[in-house]
Amino acid sequence: MSLLGILDRLADVTSLDKAVEPARTAVDRLLRPQGLKDALHGTWLGHPLHPVLAQVPVGSWVSAGLLDLVPPLRPAATVLIGTGVAAAVPTALAGAADWSEQEVGVRRVGALHAVLNTAALGLYVGSLVARRRGAGTAGRVLSYAGLALASGSAAVGGHMSYAQSSGASHAVTSARQLTHDWIDLGPLDDLPEGRPALRTGEGQGAPVPLAVVRRGSRVDVFVGACAHLGGPLAEGRVEQVAGRDCLVCPWHDSAFDLDAGEPRRGPAAVPQEKLDVRYEGGRVLAKLAGRHTEEG
Repeated sequence: MSLLGILDRLADVTSLDKAVEPARTAVDRLLRPQGLKDALHGTWLGHPLHPVLAQVPVGSWVSAGLLDLVPPLRPAATVLIGTGVAAAVPTALAGAADWSEQEVGVRRVGALHAVLNTAALGLYVGSLVARRRGAGTAGRVLSYAGLALASGSAAVGGHMSYAQSSGASHAVTSARQLTHDWIDLGPLDDLPEGRPALRTGEGQGAPVPLAVVRRGSRVDVFVGACAHLGGPLAEGRVEQVAGRDCLVCPWHDSAFDLDAGEPRRGPAAVPQEKLDVRYEGGRVLAKLAGRHTEEG
């Protein structure tokens, strides 16, 4: 069976929840207040922080493995291993923050990812201790074992990202289903003031939900699926977050600035897809942004 098949089966193992859910609760308690969790999500960056941080330990440990093959360069390998160990801590915290807000199948596979990474980290710490005591051979054996586990864990993380869409923008996927024509959303006066309304745009085979918010004579239109996990933004609410009027997802409370779609509160880290708007004869029209069209 392929790795894909094995991990897909793992995602369906409900008995794992007996360990996964207490761990999730512990993560939520540890990563308080909300500002800390938002920082770890990468809300301020506009991109998930975990994959950015992960480059440091992975890159350090791979480089150390190469340097360990050349005896004169082994002191430098030790420095790189130490760098990777230090960087693994914030990387793990960012990963835990994202993991705790994912759907159940991703959390189950993510538990394996965390176990492998923890074991790899332990082996690298053991390698540093062995090297410090002058047991160079043992230190190298431990580090190569750690590299093997870290590589396997990276493959699991790739599955979570690409096969399970962990960290991917679900709003972009929905946006790509829209046609490139102007969408008539109806009269401005029919839209409720200060709260999201559901409208639809013509899609490639099925209507695409849109979340429409009227503020006086201004209307903001977003793809209806939340960028985080596809939650129905039209069922959400408008509230002030960090001094800005935001559209808040009803599923996980991600908050998007109405003016630009930028995330103001996680777990969403990427902006919400926003449509261009124009007004004709008292009616509101919206169109997919140019970056999604060949002409754009």
